[in-house]
Amino acid sequence: MTAVHVPGAPVIDHGTLISTSPATGDEAGRFPVATPADVTEAVDRARSAGQWWAGLGFTGRRERLLRWRAQLARRIEELADLVHREGGKPIADAVVEIVTAVEHIDWAARNARRVLGPRRVRSRLILAEFSGHLEYQPYGVVGVIGPWNYPVFTPIGSIAYALAAGNAVVFKPSEYTPAVGQWLADSFAEVVPEQPVLTAVHGLGDVGAALCRSGVGKLAFTGSPATGRKVMAACAETLTPVLVEAGGKDAMIVDSDADLDAAAEACVWGALTNAGQTCIGIERVYAVEPVFDAFVEKVVARAGRLTVGPDGEDIGPITMPAQLDVIRRHIDDALARGGRAVLGGADAVQPPYVRPTVLVDVPEDSAVVREETFGPTLTINRVRDVDDAVARANALPYGLGGSVFGRRRAVAVARRLRSGMASVNSTLTFAGMSTLPFGGVGESGFGRIHGEDGLREFGRAKAITRRRARSLLPSMTFERTPADVARLVKVIKTLYGR
Repeated sequence: MTAVHVPGAPVIDHGTLISTSPATGDEAGRFPVATPADVTEAVDRARSAGQWWAGLGFTGRRERLLRWRAQLARRIEELADLVHREGGKPIADAVVEIVTAVEHIDWAARNARRVLGPRRVRSRLILAEFSGHLEYQPYGVVGVIGPWNYPVFTPIGSIAYALAAGNAVVFKPSEYTPAVGQWLADSFAEVVPEQPVLTAVHGLGDVGAALCRSGVGKLAFTGSPATGRKVMAACAETLTPVLVEAGGKDAMIVDSDADLDAAAEACVWGALTNAGQTCIGIERVYAVEPVFDAFVEKVVARAGRLTVGPDGEDIGPITMPAQLDVIRRHIDDALARGGRAVLGGADAVQPPYVRPTVLVDVPEDSAVVREETFGPTLTINRVRDVDDAVARANALPYGLGGSVFGRRRAVAVARRLRSGMASVNSTLTFAGMSTLPFGGVGESGFGRIHGEDGLREFGRAKAITRRRARSLLPSMTFERTPADVARLVKVIKTLYGR
């Protein structure tokens, strides 16, 4: 019996995962579904490969990671076309995603030794006879569960940093984008053919659960808060540490002294790129009263010019068919509760596409304000001042990114956002800056990828002390005398008792 393929929806047929385009239904690839035994075997192989990989040292790993970076850069059109065919993302958006991933591979490879390598740490007077040393040792094998919306950039944010830190990686791509995930693993194997340092396993959620329980040293997950909780519960069985990036409902604040043209341009990009299927996408805007009407007009003018379709348009299809129902429910609920559609609206959902929709005057307790929509929709609400805007932006349990447009107090307002990241007079730019950590708070997860914090996330801190002289104040020995203790008390009172 032949399986019926719903465009974009993954199908498992006789142990094979079949991936199709959400726009055309054309097949993008077929991959064997991993059993729990297959996952365990992959991790066991990776454990041996990881020992070899760690043994190359920072120099050897850097050289190989830079070769992988060059491979992606040279074949950027090929990979972008695959991202487009499998997930529906416009080619231009795919190129931008891959460029950002290449930058992160480069930074991780070049900075791993400086951030993670052995170094001396200053000791304090009370233990002056000892020197302190710190280094970060690899976990061995890191499991990575990746998303479908950014199937190159997001997993590489964990994979490249884990590899640079000396770990092998077993990667479970989303079942919606397995072809892209396998391409990444295969391209790495071409430049590092000696050992299975980066391998991919395919399947649905049960394969991800098996990876959680497989004995990896650490697991990095990107997905929904609900699935993140399941990942944490599975990893808790073996006390496997986790890194969780669990989505967001990011807000933009537009102050009275903002450049409205720049704000509208950035807002349309931040909200509608990748058809709004962006965890750090702008889904809510709070514009202060004096500039609200002008800002809305500028956003609608720009968003109204965007084209929707399968090839060459600005906005592609919704990758996950089930998300269409969520988007439709959010729009209908907003309109039923008194919101107004100044662009798009109730008929915007035309599977597999959703036309850009801008909603205003939407109640703060509506679904489209409180829940992650993950579609090309945007709510813009007026506020009396930035204090009101900050209060509304921080009212949700999410806390991933955010944006502030203004001049005089924009940075101060950005600091007040309850989020792991924020952009001032731009949107989403913190994701592309390889020197900065990426991650959220609250329902958006914990832990960081990217930057120095991202490198340290994939290494265990190892502290070493070394005696270099006789103790002048012996305390950690049974050979101490009452006189030694008395001198110790006197020194402590002199140093800290004032």
